Amino acid sequence: MQKSMDEKLARIHADPACRDFILADAKDADMAFGMAAPGKSPEHHAHEAKFRTLDEYRQLMREIVHQGLVDIMLMSASSNEVLAIQERLFDSSHVTPAVRANDTTDIWLAAGTGRYPSDPSRPFRSATIDHIMCGKESCSPEERRLGADLGLYSVTFNNETERDLETLDAYKQFRLEAEQKGFRYFLEVFNPNACQSPPADLGRFINDHIVRALAGVTSAGRPLFLKVAYNGPAAMEALAGYDRSLVVGIMGGSSGTTFDAFHMLAEAKKHGARVALYGRKINNSEHQLTFVKYLRAVADEEVVPDEAVRAYHGDLKKLGIQPYRALEEDLQLTYTASSYSGTSSPRPAAPAPSRPTGPVPSPPSLSPDEPDFSTMTPAEKARWNIERWKRILG
Repeated sequence: MQKSMDEKLARIHADPACRDFILADAKDADMAFGMAAPGKSPEHHAHEAKFRTLDEYRQLMREIVHQGLVDIMLMSASSNEVLAIQERLFDSSHVTPAVRANDTTDIWLAAGTGRYPSDPSRPFRSATIDHIMCGKESCSPEERRLGADLGLYSVTFNNETERDLETLDAYKQFRLEAEQKGFRYFLEVFNPNACQSPPADLGRFINDHIVRALAGVTSAGRPLFLKVAYNGPAAMEALAGYDRSLVVGIMGGSSGTTFDAFHMLAEAKKHGARVALYGRKINNSEHQLTFVKYLRAVADEEVVPDEAVRAYHGDLKKLGIQPYRALEEDLQLTYTASSYSGTSSPRPAAPAPSRPTGPVPSPPSLSPDEPDFSTMTPAEKARWNIERWKRILG
C-alpha cells in the first residue's frame, strides 16, 4: 500500500509552500527509559510507580496505526519485529513503520539513576540495519521487505572536538551501510547534553552543524528529513529556508499542557517545519486516540490550538475520562523546556486568541543548555541532564 509519508514528502519537495504535514508517534522509549517507557498504568496510585506493560504499550501502537491519523510509527527493533515482521500490521496501512537505529549514551535513562546523561554523548547502536529490516543478522534481498526500511539516527554535538568527531564518524559508517542496504533514515539532532563550553547562539550552533555535516553528503546518503528541538522561530525559519531539499521536523519534548503540544506544532509549522514526532506528549495524554485526532486537526490547519484543547476536553467528557487539568489550566502555555525540575508551571497569561495574530516570540531564556555548569556539583549536573532528557526524548 502507498504510504502517506512518501506521498507527502513528494508533494513537499515539488512545492515547498504546500501545507502537507507529517505526523509520527514516537513509541521507541523502551530504548531509553526501560520499564517506565510505556507510561503510567491507569491503575497507578499517587507515589506508586506502576507502569503499563510492554504488551499494553504495543497494543496502543496497534490502535494508533489502525486509526490511521499518523504517518509514521516509530518503534524499537523488538517492537518492530513483533508488529511489522510477525503480525504484518503495516501491510494494509498507509502508516510507515520506523525503528530507532541507534541509542547513544545520552539516552541511557534507566530509572533515572545512571550518570550517563551527564557525560558527553557517545555513539552506540544496539540494533543493526539487518535486524530492523528482516529480524536477523543477515538478510537476503527479498527478506529486506519483511520489516521496516526506515530508521531514526540520532546525533548530539557538544562543542568538543574529539566527541563530535566520534559522533560524525559513527554517523558516516551508518549512512554508508544504509545506502548499501537500501535503508532510509531521518536524522535526529539533539541539543547538547553535556556542553562544557555552551555556544552563545544555540539555534545557530545546531543549524550550522546540520548543514555543515550534510554538505559532504550526496542525495543517495541524505536523510529523508530532520528531527530537531524547536529552538524558536528564527532558528526554524533559518534552517527551513536554507536548503529546500531539507525537510525539517521537530521533536515533541515533555508532556506539559495540551495547549503546549498543539501550540508548539502550529508555531513550528508556521515557521517552516513540515514534520512533528511526538512521543511523551501522546503517550502521557488522557486518551491517546482522541489526542492524536486533534493533533492531526491542528497539523492540517482545520482548527487552531486553543479550539483544539476545548474540543479535546469536550470529547474526554463524552468518554467519561477525567482530564489531568481543568480546562483553563490546560489552555496555558507552560514552556516546559525551561523547567529543570521536569515539572511545569502555567504562566499567568490569558488564553491564546482563537485565531493566530502573528508569531509568538520565544522568551529570552528557554534553552535547557544555558546553566553555568562550572557552578554545579556532579550530582546537580546528573540530575539536570536526566530531567532534561525526560523532557526532550521523543
